[in-house]
Amino acid sequence: MISLHSNDLTVKINEKGAELTSVNDAAEKIEYIWQADPMYWGRHAPILFPIVGRLQDNQYTLDGETYHMDQHGFARDYTFKVLEHDDGHAVFQLLTDDEMKTRYPFEFDLQVTFTLTGHTMDVSYHVLNLDDRAMPFSIGGHPGFNVPLNPYEGGFEDYAITVAPRRSYAQIPLVGPYNDADYEKTLNLTTPLKLDHDLFNQDALILDLDHVETTVMLSSTVNDHGVALTVENAPYVGIWSPYPKRAPFVAIEPWWGIADSVNATGDFRQKMGIQTIQPNAEFTADYQIRFF
Repeated sequence: MISLHSNDLTVKINEKGAELTSVNDAAEKIEYIWQADPMYWGRHAPILFPIVGRLQDNQYTLDGETYHMDQHGFARDYTFKVLEHDDGHAVFQLLTDDEMKTRYPFEFDLQVTFTLTGHTMDVSYHVLNLDDRAMPFSIGGHPGFNVPLNPYEGGFEDYAITVAPRRSYAQIPLVGPYNDADYEKTLNLTTPLKLDHDLFNQDALILDLDHVETTVMLSSTVNDHGVALTVENAPYVGIWSPYPKRAPFVAIEPWWGIADSVNATGDFRQKMGIQTIQPNAEFTADYQIRFF
């Protein structure tokens, strides 16, 4: 377990999956990160790579071959190497091995950087294509946040979601685990959205951000605490809590990719939301979380 420290927060990151497992404010007695109770969801903040969401029948075709891969890919289940570490930042690396190639036949170098400054955490993804052909992939974050942050002050319904810019967003519905972008809805987010478990009765709320800088804030209406996740260049963000379980957390998920559509052909290079890197080229994505 790797620890980062600022004057305000103590952060813990597990080498398995390079997964953020704790952001603790000792002075305020607040743990911000969901503590992976398996009764609801046994993870904290997994990295989604090389897919986001689920594939049709958990498989895809690529250059005439068929491959199998489970929901959200495999990076979250592998131990990353720690390349750098000091009080304020850490860099983790995952390289291809033979087992991964049975599911995803590319040579890659995935690096994840965490930087802690005061009450703010920056997370950066760097994906380098070490292969000799163009590499399609998706990547995303899945941090879960305790709701309520302080169990002695309010409950789930005492929180609200605010999105900036305040406007109406295209919402991509889910049919089972697959997206149905052909029937996207409009979600009015000009005012805060009061949190309720029934918001998630059709799974995640998926907003089409169109690569516009966006902040999603999850905050209490009875005190001054919450989190604000800002992403500059993501096409999508998911907001999720498991339903019908009344889970005491909400995940805010910046995505550079999305689950297969209900009418997906299975061709990985044509997958909705797919990113592509040319040989020896690099893809970079990042987001920021402010804890208050």
